[in-house]
Amino acid sequence: LYHCALHTLSLAVLVAGNVHPECDLMVELKKKEAECLEAPQERGNSTSPGCKRTWDKLLCWPEADAGEILALPCPNILFHFMKEPAGMVKRNCTKKGWSDPFPPYHVACPVEDEIPLEEKSYFSTIKIIYTVGYSVSITSLTIAVTVLIAFRRLRCPRNYIHVQLFFTFILKAIAIFIKDAVLFQEEGIDHCSFSTTECKISVVFCHYFMMTNFMWLLVEALYLNCLLLSSLSHGRRYFWWLVLFGWGFPTLFTLIWILAKFYFEDTACWDINQGSPYWWLIKGPIIISVGVNFVLFINIIRILLKKLDPRQINFNNSSQYRRLSRSTLLLIPLFGTHYIVFNFLPEYTSLGVRLYLELCIGSFQGFIVAVLYCFLNQEVQTEIGRRWHGKRYGLVPVWRRTRWTVPSSSGVKMTTSVC
Repeated sequence: LYHCALHTLSLAVLVAGNVHPECDLMVELKKKEAECLEAPQERGNSTSPGCKRTWDKLLCWPEADAGEILALPCPNILFHFMKEPAGMVKRNCTKKGWSDPFPPYHVACPVEDEIPLEEKSYFSTIKIIYTVGYSVSITSLTIAVTVLIAFRRLRCPRNYIHVQLFFTFILKAIAIFIKDAVLFQEEGIDHCSFSTTECKISVVFCHYFMMTNFMWLLVEALYLNCLLLSSLSHGRRYFWWLVLFGWGFPTLFTLIWILAKFYFEDTACWDINQGSPYWWLIKGPIIISVGVNFVLFINIIRILLKKLDPRQINFNNSSQYRRLSRSTLLLIPLFGTHYIVFNFLPEYTSLGVRLYLELCIGSFQGFIVAVLYCFLNQEVQTEIGRRWHGKRYGLVPVWRRTRWTVPSSSGVKMTTSVC
């Protein structure tokens, strides 16, 4: 019976690629089973007829004398799935042992054993959207990385950071696809107790690339702040420290988390995180990075506002506000500023909202970043156009050092680097 109840949320789990409350119900059942079986038996080795304490996968039936009839209410964990008010389940203690429950659980505690059509359609739609989103992001980011690496004039610290951020988006999307394929390779698999080396590795890489993605979003913000507040030489000196931070920080915390899970919480596929203190080794740095990114985002907007021509700034000048608004909107996907909303959403509540925000919108973030910071970038378009015309008319491009502006497509011109 409890498998029917847990099936109600299984499709949501498949869509999310993570473990949600139904696995907590399984954990709660196992906890109650352990409490039931570990309690001392009062009858001991008594030869008098009667029934010992027993666990029937849903309820713990205490010891009883022969001929005694016990009645227990439906398990609390089924209340969320029940179609009708909770009833009572009875069992008769006979000389041969416990009788079967009467009325049966499915009669006394009727549950919804099928996913509503609307809910099934909703989760299926989300799965299609995030699959398309990550696929489009992988394709566009791969093209963007190729463009930024292939053209020599585009090779500079700022674009190197863009490339590594693009790589984290690509690797995160691939890790999510692999994790879904490993954890949910069969529809009927019990993912709450499923545990293999392959699934643990897939979860580790998924968490690692998720953290590196957030760290490189932070690196983008830190580097832009360095360029706006420091000289060019200082900006280049900071570059290698930021690279070390972007890859080294997630590696350190992921290794600590792996050791903690291996020695102290080696259960399932390491994807049950609710109530786990070790999950903060992954979640904590991400939350902090989102908060710091938001502060840096506000600071950069302040700097952009100061960079506007003070002779033209007034409350009636709409063009200045349009330029500032464009700069702001361009920075939001680059810094992941929208993730600040997730910090105020409980992790296991509002499942539909979280799925939509995290999967539907988040899956297209890589595509948006690739478009804004590569395909619509003026320097990239100029270089592609120069190369195209050079090949078409047999012209040889003249390579020279050029100064760059950030963000070049925002309308606010600020020289920051030399490639």
